[in-house]
Amino acid sequence: MTTTHNIQPSVKNERLALKERARTYFEMLQRKICKVLEEVDGDNKFAEDRWAREEGGGGVTKVMEDGAVFEKAGVNVSTVFGVLPKAIAQKMQVEPSDFFATGVSLVIHPRSPMIPTVHANYRYFEQADGDSWFGGGSDLTPYYPYEEDIIHFHETLRRACDVHDSDYYTNFKKWCDEYFFIKHRGEARGVGGIFFDYLRGDGEKHLAFVQSVGDAFLDAYVPIVEKRKTEPWGEKEKAWQELRRGRYVEFNLVYDRGTAFGLETLGRTESILMSLPPKVEWKYDVHPQNGSREAYLVELLTSPRDWVSSTELLKNKRSS
Repeated sequence: MTTTHNIQPSVKNERLALKERARTYFEMLQRKICKVLEEVDGDNKFAEDRWAREEGGGGVTKVMEDGAVFEKAGVNVSTVFGVLPKAIAQKMQVEPSDFFATGVSLVIHPRSPMIPTVHANYRYFEQADGDSWFGGGSDLTPYYPYEEDIIHFHETLRRACDVHDSDYYTNFKKWCDEYFFIKHRGEARGVGGIFFDYLRGDGEKHLAFVQSVGDAFLDAYVPIVEKRKTEPWGEKEKAWQELRRGRYVEFNLVYDRGTAFGLETLGRTESILMSLPPKVEWKYDVHPQNGSREAYLVELLTSPRDWVSSTELLKNKRSS
């Protein structure tokens, strides 16, 4: 492996230990998430696809399709290395060099429009000169939003962040709102979560943080799935879900850094594009009826909301 041959010996040993522990954690998290999602679905299992990258490294892609609860669910782990292409280095504002990257990424597309789509990604990146950082996040994309579900998702992430730094959630929630914004539509992809990148410096601290928010994923999402999987829906709701999925595709193919990085570093196309939904529609100039649940979603997506502060408002609403 040529990834770290330019790193000084004392630094090299530290980096190797950190990156191997990061890789091991991401692989463990993939197994854990897939096991729980199989139990929730109750009807289908993840198919496993191991792949190798000619330029260096490889990964394991796990995909469930046509389940009782999950129409398509993909959980990917990869560890790749080689020479960072100049175009990618320029985008990342770093020097072209040997690199090492390891991470886990997932996108879950439920069958029911009442259950939100969810995305999560956690990664570690290292260059041969010793520069390294963590990045990632998790965000929710509902089609028929329930405020208590969105609050639960954000509260769970906030608690995981607060264990490490009381400013993390506020800063990373704002970053998420800004990152997952579809500029050409003037709306967010979903109702946010957290997003962070280029966490440099104390690698041990940042690995512990990534482990906390990674471990919080199932607690943030599965209770929402369990609560909403029996909600009734019909053709109208399914059509709206497939229309809104189009926005998901637009963001991933136009703006998403991970998609661009994977394709431009000659990653495995099938694994990179596993995030795309199985069925999607684009219809011309659709506007939901005023006062409808569909219109409420569009309203939510036009400006970010402080969901953690909404907790007390929701409690007051229930008690009134």
